[in-house]
Amino acid sequence: MQFKLTSGFIIFLGSYLPLALILAVQDIPISWWSNSFCDFSDIDNCLFNPFQHRYFSIVFIVISIISVIISNMSLKKIDYPFDGEVKSSKTIPNDIINYVFPYVVSFMGISYDAPEKMLGFVVFLLWMFAITYKSGQIIMNPILLMFGWKLYEAKIVINGQERDVRVMKKGALTRGNYKFQSIQDFYISKDIS
Repeated sequence: MQFKLTSGFIIFLGSYLPLALILAVQDIPISWWSNSFCDFSDIDNCLFNPFQHRYFSIVFIVISIISVIISNMSLKKIDYPFDGEVKSSKTIPNDIINYVFPYVVSFMGISYDAPEKMLGFVVFLLWMFAITYKSGQIIMNPILLMFGWKLYEAKIVINGQERDVRVMKKGALTRGNYKFQSIQDFYISKDIS
């Protein structure tokens, strides 16, 4: 199974939620932090939106959050046509963390004040999406950790063939029988109901 381009892009965008939050926090002027949030006796002067660039900050956060939600819902709707057995497995969480860490760090210096840097950032995101989509690594989304998904290196048997593969599963992957689906270079697994 291959992710459709739109589904792959939504999963990819969801992985950049931490970056959207970092950019939003950087878009709050330091003077705002010393203000009182809200005096309920003077409700007209409450400060609910601290961002200098409200449109960019809010839109990027909302798009990222919606992408995370759609990604999580999409994973729940996957069909698992293969029965298989896990012979052995070990977690490899560093692969998921390594997927996003360099990108977040490399763009800590961008802000909504510099349109040329933001345009460069958009080009970078599109380039990274193309690379991860074509290489079959789109499923390595660190945000999935927040929903309990883990990445494993496992020895499995499907249709009588033993294979060494990478498997994503919500929760622990121990020895035993599971349902599987192949997505790009990964297998996704769930418990047999």
